[in-house]
Amino acid sequence: MKFVHIADIHFDAPFKTITDRAELGQIRRIEQKEAFKNVIEFIKENNVDYLFISGDLYEQEYIKKSTIKYINELFKEIKDTNVFIAPGNHDPYINNSYYKTFEWADNVKIFTENVEKVENEDICIYGYGFNNYEMNLNQLRDINIENKNKINILVTHGTIINGNELNGIYNPISKNELVSKGFDYIALGHIHKRDEFYPGSLVSMGFDELGEHGFIYGEINEKDVNTTFIRADKRELKEIDFDVSDIYSEDELIEKLNLVNTENNLYKINLIGERNFIIDFDIKLIQKNIIKIKDKTNLKVEIKENNNTLKGIISKQLNKKIENNEINQKEYDEILELIIKIFNN
Repeated sequence: MKFVHIADIHFDAPFKTITDRAELGQIRRIEQKEAFKNVIEFIKENNVDYLFISGDLYEQEYIKKSTIKYINELFKEIKDTNVFIAPGNHDPYINNSYYKTFEWADNVKIFTENVEKVENEDICIYGYGFNNYEMNLNQLRDINIENKNKINILVTHGTIINGNELNGIYNPISKNELVSKGFDYIALGHIHKRDEFYPGSLVSMGFDELGEHGFIYGEINEKDVNTTFIRADKRELKEIDFDVSDIYSEDELIEKLNLVNTENNLYKINLIGERNFIIDFDIKLIQKNIIKIKDKTNLKVEIKENNNTLKGIISKQLNKKIENNEINQKEYDEILELIIKIFNN
């Protein structure tokens, strides 16, 4: 038996938080579709029997009907593959959900919050999903594997809890209870990093999801399970530190950032070190694969106290405030930078 396990695609997500570039959201949404199509092409080329989608296929708040149609047309292209979907906290099985209102392809099975078992000659697939944006029902306790000679698989969306207290709002699942059930394969979603239960998000959704992203391909032969990670996202999100200590102007910084070798990946640049100038430029001046810049530098410029100048008087008052703990170092730096901007202009 061959299967593909994916989760956390988040179709039509706005991607607002990962970038300072307004146009990138649309680019990444297109790349989501390309990555999903790569999954479908892999399934066709390898005659995969089952596709398990463990939640957050799309964003309920933002999803377009045209995107649902796009997804469903791809499902129709793999009509001999059984598709199982467990709704997650971003695409719950609620009244206005497309899971309820849209006519899906015949090979698609969508689970609800009630545990269901789909059984054929040699396999049993158990599944359940979210019925709201938050859920804590512990449906796992309702599952008892009846025939351990068959291949038994669980498909759901939730959070693994190592302790005994199942606290949480995203379907907390006891790891001990989960393992003790005796499933041959456990297909979970919700955690965007890959591990023994999660395939990770299909494409990187943010800079806390660095590295390659894709899906799990598995084969089960007489209870022997072999899995392989297959990359689907053509680009990685990467984060690097960039020291500005030896740079002496904003123009020089822009020039050097444009020399960074980004290849085809997307970068967050953390500016570090002591800077000798004010940083206040439009990211559009930087190469397009640098999508976010975080200023973590300290201002090197100091204003000497001199009572005979306005700048000196302000500096004296500022130093007095930090000595008296009326402001903290961060506030001091922000005010100092503002003073420099004013006097430089």
